[in-house]
Amino acid sequence: MLQLTGKTALVTGGSRGIGAAIVRHLAREGANVAFTYSSSGEAAQKLVAEVDALKNTSGQASPAAGATLALQVDSLDPIAVQEAVSRAFDHFGKLDILVNNAGIFELKPTGEFTMDDYERQMGVNARAVFAAIQRAAQVMTEGGRIINIGSSLAERVPSPDMSLYAMSKAAVWGLTKGAARDLGPRGITVNIIQPGSTDTDMNPASGPHADGQRSLRAIASFNKPQEIAAMAVYLASDAARSITGASLLIDGGANV
Repeated sequence: MLQLTGKTALVTGGSRGIGAAIVRHLAREGANVAFTYSSSGEAAQKLVAEVDALKNTSGQASPAAGATLALQVDSLDPIAVQEAVSRAFDHFGKLDILVNNAGIFELKPTGEFTMDDYERQMGVNARAVFAAIQRAAQVMTEGGRIINIGSSLAERVPSPDMSLYAMSKAAVWGLTKGAARDLGPRGITVNIIQPGSTDTDMNPASGPHADGQRSLRAIASFNKPQEIAAMAVYLASDAARSITGASLLIDGGANV
């Protein structure tokens, strides 16, 4: 049985990696999905075609406007982020699920970061999440679901040069708790998934730093994007009705 039939979702940063896996998994469970992308237009259109084909072959009913919507958005622009939430709502007529996945990862020693670096990384990783949640809170249906994709680095930083990234993800963790309190009376849950090393093009399991990351984990192999997506779908489902304000760590035991 499809868990999310009749639901509508918006995934930010959904054209590749963890975001694309979440888009696919939401669609497989029956949701109609909008997603944002920044520059990978070809990948975004391929994903739209893939998801629409999946829904058509599974016999799922799709709205006349289309079951999947790709929106090019600069996540550094909070107004553009909020407009994407509005466009998803207008396209589908409602918004049940918001997944904040878009993010950037820049490494430098703390003393070498510039204020422009700060504005960029905090803008995309934290301010954009606030902007999306703020607008979603105005249009989301009763019992909606907000899922933030954070990082295990918000809790533990095992190597240097990650201070600004860790700060940005820790900010989203705090936002998750506050928004969960604010939106709980409407039955809207807000949770954060904190992935550890995950095999994507940003951090491939065959990359130069992969062995060091594996050495920290109780389960040495990297996460698969599909594993993060499965948790997101669970949090979006009715089964997770009473889970809110939670931080869910998926890091192969690196923090045990």
